[in-house]
Amino acid sequence: MKTLDAKCILEAALVCAQQPMSLRDMQLLLGQVHSPAEIRLLLNELQQDWSQRGVELVELASGWRFQSCLEMRVYLDRLYPEKPPRYARATLETLAIIAYRQPVSRGDIEDIRGVTVNSLTIKQLEDRGWIEVIGHRDTVGRPALFATTRQFLDDLGLSSLDQLPVLEASGSSFEGLGRVLESSQGDETMALTPELDWSEDAPADAATGELSNLESKESR
Repeated sequence: MKTLDAKCILEAALVCAQQPMSLRDMQLLLGQVHSPAEIRLLLNELQQDWSQRGVELVELASGWRFQSCLEMRVYLDRLYPEKPPRYARATLETLAIIAYRQPVSRGDIEDIRGVTVNSLTIKQLEDRGWIEVIGHRDTVGRPALFATTRQFLDDLGLSSLDQLPVLEASGSSFEGLGRVLESSQGDETMALTPELDWSEDAPADAATGELSNLESKESR
């Protein structure tokens, strides 16, 4: 298979794909005649080919996909004016703790936040596909250990946890956790408000933070 043909096939598949494509899927697509390293070179070429357009090719945790550039968001929002979902402050704080301190148990989260974790908060994050149980701590009661998922990274437009913003912790109290968790790659942005009250939970309609346009959009 010619390199040009392989790149065209990859481009067509990525443009039409509904979900990020992994390197294994790409190898299958090309008939196993290209190594992962060769495919990465083709992907880099495609990134250059699309670099001056309104759509970009990005690598996420679960694979590669085309998505609209950040600069296009203000225009695309005119066609899709849906308001992003709002989440309670407690939900955002819980998600941030799991993201930065994973794997953590429910007890760990309660120790950091200083309040009891509502079971509905954990369920909401699990139902959204952002966290999952990855094991159990070898202690009394064998509490579940939570970690973020690839879906969480995909929705933020990240390929790994290393790309999360650097956390500025304040001693053992970990107060810096409520500062800012933000990503603005592709169509996804997530932010926590700079000052959060760690002493009590807040209902959803009084949320001080918001996940802004965090829904994964279809490839364009």
